[in-house]
Amino acid sequence: MNPFDDTYFMKKALHEAEKAFDKGEVPVGAVIVFKDQIIARAHNLTEMLNDVTAHAEMQAFTAAADFLGGKYLKDCVLYVTLEPCQMCAGASYWTQIGKIVYGASEPKLGFSVLNTKIHPKTNVVSGVLEEECSFLLKKFFIEKRNLN
Repeated sequence: MNPFDDTYFMKKALHEAEKAFDKGEVPVGAVIVFKDQIIARAHNLTEMLNDVTAHAEMQAFTAAADFLGGKYLKDCVLYVTLEPCQMCAGASYWTQIGKIVYGASEPKLGFSVLNTKIHPKTNVVSGVLEEECSFLLKKFFIEKRNLN
């Protein structure tokens, strides 16, 4: 049995989300895996960079493409703690990523509810460590509300 399963890598993405939380960023983390090796780690940096496109997935796509020396991520898996938004799903389409695994669903702005197209060859798995991923997001927004 392979110890490097979806849960293992989602825990790594959750660790990235915790880094974002500690920086006051919306706690979303992502890792990209190629042949059971993490080739990119990222978390939201929108506040730090003053950049609305600095989502965890976008940062990870750039790092993975740089690591592989090409823009296509066909043989890679994206693990992300929150269902990708329209922008990130669109970017995943262009990378032709092989698989997307996400934790918490995004009922208002997630790609599935907005019917955003992803690449037809991309497999999607949802709900991996959903409770842990959701808890961190809820904790962040509760604390943010209490500070304001």
